[in-house]
Order: sequence, then C-alpha cells, then structure tokens
Amino acid sequence: MKEIRAYIQPFMLSKLTQTLLEIPQFPGMSVSDCEGFGSEKVIEGQDYTPFMPKKRIEIFAKDELVSSIFNAIMTVANTHQHGAGKVYIINVDEGGHISTGERGSNLS
Repeated sequence: MKEIRAYIQPFMLSKLTQTLLEIPQFPGMSVSDCEGFGSEKVIEGQDYTPFMPKKRIEIFAKDELVSSIFNAIMTVANTHQHGAGKVYIINVDEGGHISTGERGSNLS
C-alpha cells in the first residue's frame, strides 16, 4: 500500500476530484487547506508573505492503483505555471480500521 500525497492549486480540486472518482475502485481521499512555498527566491525588501494557499490531498491506495492515480493528478492538476504543485508516493507499512480492529498492509 502507498500514500499518494499531493499539493495542488485550490481551483484545480473540483476537476481533479471528478477525474479521480472515474478510476475504478478509487479508495477515497482526504483534503485539507495548507500554505507553503518552494525554492523560488523571494525578492528582498518585498512586504508580503511568501506562503501560497494550496490543497493537500492524501490518498491511501493499493499498489495496483498507484500509477493511475499518480498519472491522473500529474495530468489534471497541471496548470502549466510555476507553482502548480507537487505529488509524492510514500510507502505505507501497515494500516488499521478503527471500527473493526482490522489491520494489515493492504487496507484502503
């Protein structure tokens, strides 16, 4: 199982959600608001915060779905502008369903 974590422009969330829901057996996702900045240099003396609003998306998926989810995010969330976002794939060793007590390495 993997976690797919993406940081995207807020206005791309609706379009991305629609695309992800079309993937068979899509496991669902969590979305939260966040702010951040990348490695682009800030011009000294400017009076503003470097933090830009983003949407953070977290998806826990079985290995066989990771490629299609990753590709969908990379394609649909692309604004063709600097700062469009980032996507990461992270290994997940184990997870659990709180309500049932079930645990394992391939839960979604």
